[in-house]
Amino acid sequence: MSDMTSDMIETTVETLHEAPSRKAVKTEFMVYFAIIFLATLPLATLTWALSAIRSRSFTDKGPMARAWSQARVITPMIFSA
Repeated sequence: MSDMTSDMIETTVETLHEAPSRKAVKTEFMVYFAIIFLATLPLATLTWALSAIRSRSFTDKGPMARAWSQARVITPMIFSA
């Protein structure tokens, strides 16, 4: 039988040290996401309007959904590089 008490102390200490860095990465990700979302919103609005005029239907994704999906694709590419 192995002694699990010593592993738990190390794991707890490691978790405490990693928490701020994960929070910083998440905050940085959200800042980049917001910037990219705001940058893609005008183009997404334009493409949505042109698509709605061409198809004479407003059933497609709206400009907010288009910009959101573009930001969801672009932002992880920045962090994976």
